[in-house]
Amino acid sequence: MQKNGLRKIFLVVSLMFITSILANAQTMSGKKYVIGGRLGLSFLDGTAGLQIGPTGTYYFDKNMGISSDFNINTQGGTPIEWNGSFVYNLKTQKQDMQPYLDGGMSLWFYTGGPYFGFRFGGGVNFKIAPNIYIPADAQFGPVFGGGTTVFYFAITSGIRYALP
Repeated sequence: MQKNGLRKIFLVVSLMFITSILANAQTMSGKKYVIGGRLGLSFLDGTAGLQIGPTGTYYFDKNMGISSDFNINTQGGTPIEWNGSFVYNLKTQKQDMQPYLDGGMSLWFYTGGPYFGFRFGGGVNFKIAPNIYIPADAQFGPVFGGGTTVFYFAITSGIRYALP
């Protein structure tokens, strides 16, 4: 891999690591933290697979947060994605649902990786019990690596628990 490529990967990993530390440090001050898991269908470079993994979001404001996912996909090479995103909750009058938009960067590890990507999407969290939500989520974006660009798309659901 070229020297510039290694520098870019190091920069992205460093930024994601620092974001993770800041989110966890601020969590200790009693802000809202949501943890959970995701499960769904993913498409990477035209091949379909199952996606599963843990997720967590720290809300530093009522409508804004930082999210991180660690997803394992079942396509050939078993792609693994580590994502860091900014989350914005859209305003709604409904008490039992919360639509949101998100976007960020991701690192992909598969077949000669790591690779860098962008991820954008959104969805709706449906409240099913106090502090428990079921999301409907869609994500998409390019993954850059090895001199080519492939595209990622996922439709997932799962469960989220808002820590009191």
